[in-house]
Amino acid sequence: MSKKKEEHKKEDSEEILPHKETKEEKHEHKEPVKAYFSRERVLTESSDPARELYNQSRFGELLEDGRVQLSLIEALYLIEKKRLIVYDSRNKVIEHDSFMKKAQKQEPNFWVRYAVYRDIRNRGYIIKTALKFGADFRIYDRGVKPGEDHARWVVFPVAEGSSLTWYEFSAKNRVAHSTKKRLLIGCVDNEGDTTYWEVRWLRP
Repeated sequence: MSKKKEEHKKEDSEEILPHKETKEEKHEHKEPVKAYFSRERVLTESSDPARELYNQSRFGELLEDGRVQLSLIEALYLIEKKRLIVYDSRNKVIEHDSFMKKAQKQEPNFWVRYAVYRDIRNRGYIIKTALKFGADFRIYDRGVKPGEDHARWVVFPVAEGSSLTWYEFSAKNRVAHSTKKRLLIGCVDNEGDTTYWEVRWLRP
């Protein structure tokens, strides 16, 4: 096999979103941040640990009063990681399963979207909503934070076995092309595992 063919084969087999290399690290135990459920969002307390969620990993949006506003997807991820405790209006803790049910009532396709979000976060990438671009999420290269550079991908989560019309598929391509980002389709199976398909424009 020629060197050129070997290089081409290697390029084709590259993983789209490689997992972050894991190293043994000692993590300090931190108290979970307190937050409150408010319909389509979650608001944290105004504290240094809450602001750290935003400053270090870009979870949510930092408000002028020092609190952090989280999406339901971001909040559920932090609950799973035991970094957030969410209370209801009666000051009772909302457990993981109850939070999931509330979120599914508020957002269509929540489980599929969450499965993609969780997988990408676990791979070490920052992922944010991309509603203004006409997509579900935008993803930044590992080590890049929003504001430092543009996102590299836009991603559309879909359930395995679902279908897209050519018109819908073309529309997603146009969104990626017009925003100068790469298009990812995140296909989620029944167990919540995600496979990614990257779509690129090619000139004949």
